[in-house]
Amino acid sequence: MNSAGTLRAILAALLFAGAAANPGHAQDAAHGKTVFQACATCHATDQANRVGPGLGGIIGRKAGTAPGFPYSDAMRKSDIVWDTKILDAYLESPQKVVPGNKMPYAGLKNPTDRADLDAYLATLK
Repeated sequence: MNSAGTLRAILAALLFAGAAANPGHAQDAAHGKTVFQACATCHATDQANRVGPGLGGIIGRKAGTAPGFPYSDAMRKSDIVWDTKILDAYLESPQKVVPGNKMPYAGLKNPTDRADLDAYLATLK
């Protein structure tokens, strides 16, 4: 193989590796439901509050407004309206997005798991 062919092969391998490792990922709500199992200890999929607020209808809801849940001042004053983009950022690093919030969670670092969890949360009504 000549050097141009070698370069093309290397570039093709790098592009394939990048595509396999990263979202251009089609979100998978079924996988997100599996990821959510770790969240279910604190959060319900309906309006019921547990240690954390119920997540039914979270998309489009203003942060800190689930009835009856004792939110931190930081969350109530955040002016966030939940959409999949802000949820993705929050799930990656809750304290970075809302410093001083009460959720004792370090964050979900895997971007595919976050995207799938976002897709699942968007199905909750």
